Amino acid sequence: MARLSVNLNKIALLRNSRHTGVPDVKRFGHLALEFGAQGLTIHPRPDERHIRASDVPMLAELLKPHRPAIEFNIEGYPDDRLFGLLQQVTPEQTTLVPDAPDAFTSDQGWQLDDRQMALVKPYIARVKALGGRVILFVDANPTVIPRVQASGADGIEIYTGPYAEAFRQGTHAPVLQAIAATGAAARQAGLMVNAGHDLNLHNLPPLCEALPHLHEASIGHELTADALERGFGAAVAAYVEALRD
Repeated sequence: MARLSVNLNKIALLRNSRHTGVPDVKRFGHLALEFGAQGLTIHPRPDERHIRASDVPMLAELLKPHRPAIEFNIEGYPDDRLFGLLQQVTPEQTTLVPDAPDAFTSDQGWQLDDRQMALVKPYIARVKALGGRVILFVDANPTVIPRVQASGADGIEIYTGPYAEAFRQGTHAPVLQAIAATGAAARQAGLMVNAGHDLNLHNLPPLCEALPHLHEASIGHELTADALERGFGAAVAAYVEALRD
């Protein structure tokens, strides 16, 4: 079954709207693990609008008794600031995204043209020397897989935002076909296949069917929205079950 890694960004975003420390990101990380999550994901952006640099060692300490079975996944743009955080906590997985530092959210994958390859290839080597795997956030396009392989990355995270949008419109079949083809090409190349962005309890089942070798789904926004109705623990358990099915 695919693993659920709970993205805590939206919990941190809510916390940052007050100066009381509520909701407590550490407490919600603990709840995610209690209700079956197999990992925690964070994306510490430079403006710290949600996850702060100070959250990184705190969550690493929370996960310490459970690692490496329960994985820490840190997302971010490949720069010196991110590398400093990775050096502190050596996560099991680093997911590199091509976002500009001021991006609203992750909305595209690596194209891995010559300019991007010159950036990511040496960075991947530096991160892997710390001991963890490196995943590249890519669009649903199987032609990028040979370049992912050449970069030295260990796998991909397929950007599922366009799929989620098409699913809402009932026009997702061709997008899902592209996702399936990308996942199959990655699998054939020996790469790990993850997925993430706007995944929910409705669009997960067909995605899992299209990606039989899906390793992990990183889910935060939609899970947090469901938690407003179900409660956080029940929402985590529902997503774990959806990925298991």
